[in-house]
Amino acid sequence: MSDRPVRLAVIAVLLLAAVALPFVVPTYYVQFASKVMIMGLLALALNLAVGHGGMVSLCHAALFGIAGYVLALSTPKYDPASLWLTLPLAVGASALVALAIGALALRTRGVYFIMVTLAFGEMLFYLFHDTGFAGGSDGAYVNTKPEIAIVGHALLDLEKPVTFYLVVLGALLASLMLTGMLVRSPFGHALAAARDNERRARSLGFPIFRVRLTAFAISGALAGVAGYFAAAQFGFVAPQMLGWHQSATALVMVLLGGLRSVAGPVLGALVLMGLEEVLKALTVHWKLIEGLIVVMIVLALPNGARQLLTLAFGAPAEAAPPARAEGSAKVEAPAAETGHG
Repeated sequence: MSDRPVRLAVIAVLLLAAVALPFVVPTYYVQFASKVMIMGLLALALNLAVGHGGMVSLCHAALFGIAGYVLALSTPKYDPASLWLTLPLAVGASALVALAIGALALRTRGVYFIMVTLAFGEMLFYLFHDTGFAGGSDGAYVNTKPEIAIVGHALLDLEKPVTFYLVVLGALLASLMLTGMLVRSPFGHALAAARDNERRARSLGFPIFRVRLTAFAISGALAGVAGYFAAAQFGFVAPQMLGWHQSATALVMVLLGGLRSVAGPVLGALVLMGLEEVLKALTVHWKLIEGLIVVMIVLALPNGARQLLTLAFGAPAEAAPPARAEGSAKVEAPAAETGHG
C-alpha cells in the first residue's frame, strides 16, 4: 500500500495546526514560533547549499544579516517601509552578494571552500562593525515593521503578532515548495550528481560550476528572506547577525533535521530552539546540557530528526533525491547537455 495518503494526511494536519496556533496560544508563543520559522528558513537556505549541493558554507549568516541591514537602511525614520519594495531589494542584495562570493569560493573544494566562505563572512561582519554608515557596532533600528499596502491602503498590519506570524508562515511554505521543486527537478538531480561524484557528472556533460553557483545564489536569496523578517520582528539589526556563529547555529539545525531533507532543517530549528527555551528555564548551565543532548540526538538519529517520522509512520518523510551520482547522471544527462546551448 502506498504511503502517499499517509504523508499527505500528516502534512495537512501539520499545516492546519500551524495556521491555528496563533489563535490558541499566548502572544509570547506566537512570537517564539515566528522566530523558529525565521531560523528554520535560514537553515532551509543553508541546507540547499550544504545538504543538496555539498557546499559547506560559513557565510550564510552574512547573507542573512545583509538583508536585515537593507531593510533598516531603506525604512523611513517614522513611517513603515513598503514590503513590496523592500523585500525584493533585500533578497536581491543577498542573492547578488551570494553570487559574488560563490563565483570565487566555488573555484575551491573541501576545507578550502569552507575557509573562503568563512573569510568572506568575517569581512562582511567587520565591514558593518567598523564603519559608521549603518550604525557601526551599535547596529541600527527598524522603528516600524514593513507595511503591505496597495495604493496607500494597508492590507495587513505586521505590527500585530498574529498577522506577522501568518506572513512568515506563508514565506516559509513558499520557500519549502520552491526548494522541493528545485531538488526534484533536473537541476536538483544535476546538483546531487555534482555533490556525489563530481568527476563522473563532469564527464557526462553537467555544467558543474554553473549549477553550483545558481544553487548558491538561490540559497543566499532564501537566507535574505529570513534576515529580512528577522530584522522586521526584532526591530533591530547588529553586526552579530552576520557572525560565523550564526552560520554554525544554522548548520547544527541542518544536521539535527537531516542533510538530504527539504523540510528537515525547519524541524531541526524547532528542536534546537525548543530545547534552548526549556533548558533556559531550568538551569543556568543550559548551554552545556544543550550540547550534550545535541550530540546524543546526532548519534542516535544519524539521518536527523526526520528519522522519527520514518519510525512513526513506517515510510520516509519525503522523497529524497537520488543518493548515487551514477543514477542521477544517467537520468538527467540530456537535460544538462541541453543547458550548454
